Order: sequence, then C-alpha cells, then structure tokens
Amino acid sequence: MFKGSIVAIVTPFNNGQVDFEKLRELVEFQIEGGTDAIVPCGTTGEASTLDYDEHMEVIKTVIAQVKKRVPVIAGTGSNSTAEAIELSQKAKEAGADGVLLVTPYYNKPTQEGLVRHYTAIANAVAIPQILYNVPGRTGVNMLPETVARIAVHKNVVAIKEATGSLQQASEVLALCGDQIDVLSGDDFITFPMMACGAKGVISVLANIMPKTVGDLTDAFFAGDLAKARQLHLDTLKIGNAMFIESNPIPVKTALGLMGKCSAEVRLPLCEMGAANKEKLTAIMKEYKLI
Repeated sequence: MFKGSIVAIVTPFNNGQVDFEKLRELVEFQIEGGTDAIVPCGTTGEASTLDYDEHMEVIKTVIAQVKKRVPVIAGTGSNSTAEAIELSQKAKEAGADGVLLVTPYYNKPTQEGLVRHYTAIANAVAIPQILYNVPGRTGVNMLPETVARIAVHKNVVAIKEATGSLQQASEVLALCGDQIDVLSGDDFITFPMMACGAKGVISVLANIMPKTVGDLTDAFFAGDLAKARQLHLDTLKIGNAMFIESNPIPVKTALGLMGKCSAEVRLPLCEMGAANKEKLTAIMKEYKLI
C-alpha cells in the first residue's frame, strides 16, 4: 500500500514554536523531489516533545499542504494504548491516509502486551496502520513472531523495521511478508532490505536529499539494481552523518546549513557540538548540498 521513498519529515521550530510556514515549504521540497509519502510527527519530527495541540496541528498542516498529491502517514504512537487510539482517530478524521505506530516506550511491554496494544488500536480505528519497531529508542524489540501475530489484522498493512538487523528484517519478511509490507527504518540498509523483499524506506536522509533517496527506490523497482546499489553506496557517508548525534539533531543541523529551516530542536535535545558540526559541514560540502 505504501512504498518507495517515504520521508520522516522534521518539525521546524522558531524560538520555541512550531514554524508552520517552514513546514509547508519543507512539504513542497519533498513533493518537488519526488518523495512517495510523508510522515509527520515521527521520531524525526520530535513527536515526543510536541504537546497534543501541536501534534495534531502539524498533522493537519501537512495534510492540507499535501492536498492528496502523496499519502500522509501520521505518527500517532504512544506508550499509552488509549492515547494512541485517540491520536489515530483524530488523524483519520483530519484526513490522514495511514498512521505510524511506534512500539510503547519506557513501560517495556511483553510480547503479549504488544499484541494486545496493536490489536486494540487496529480494532478501534479503521485506517491503514504501520507498526514501528525501533528498540534502540523504545527499550523493547517486537520479535518477528509477534509481528506475524499482529499482521493478521486487516487494518495492519506494514511495519517500519528499524532494528538495523538484516536478520530480523529477513525473519519478518519470511514470516509475514505476504501479509504486510516491510519498510526499512534505517537508510543505511534500505537497498539490502529491498533485495530481501522490503517495499521501500521511511527515511531520515530524504529530508535533505529527497530526489536521491527516491531515485534509489525507483531504480530498484525499475529493475536497475546496478544504479540502486551505486546510490546505496554513494549515500552511505552522508546517511551515516545523519546519526553522528541523536536524530534529528544532525538532519536539522543539515537543513539549517541548507537554509531550509532553523536547526532548532527542543530540550532535552540540544544543538550539535562544534566538532561534529564541522564534520557534518565538510560532508555536506563534499555532497554539494551547501
């Protein structure tokens, strides 16, 4: 249902407030770059430090700016099942085409708890739902067998697999790749995951290089594996640079250097350290982004 280059778009700030004008400009940058879908309020969108009203306003702003040109997949996950249901329902009412649901963080549910959490959301809200497994952020790893149990629900259409493990991604594909789509959650393994059967990527790198990430997935689907492989190798250095500090600090710093929006992040995140900013600046010059 959702495939190709899907950007996990940043939420731009200006003096502590969401900069909705810049958000609309970033949406246009993505559309012009050929991005296949947009995810507001994901990890990269700093959803964890948006209040409820901001969260919904960011989603509504992206939906309004996109004007149905590409799908909008709203980040509506929470470590409270009830809150995730409420956010997902509101996103559906706002016109979202799907929702992205991160595994509950901090409270560390069991695998059975994960099944019940996602099943409750899928039962409550009739909208396409993408599971999001990112144990490095949440403290819990949704095992492939657990994904397979959840995948039987008709409203669950995909998983963003962000363990960084090709083995785990392959096990998910083997167990339920015929029931739900698998999307890479890490730019550095998009190509090998697609070689195993993934349908694309929910990308951080696409924030600054939408056309390049889109070209990689497009080349793969067109059967031009040599081009896709070369783009994978060519973007490894800049892709890795997006994680020299906690996401989204590097990508927002990069967008700031490009003049696309402020590099501002919200506490407890803070501005990039001087040494790392110097490294990032050099890499961006190497890629002719600045």
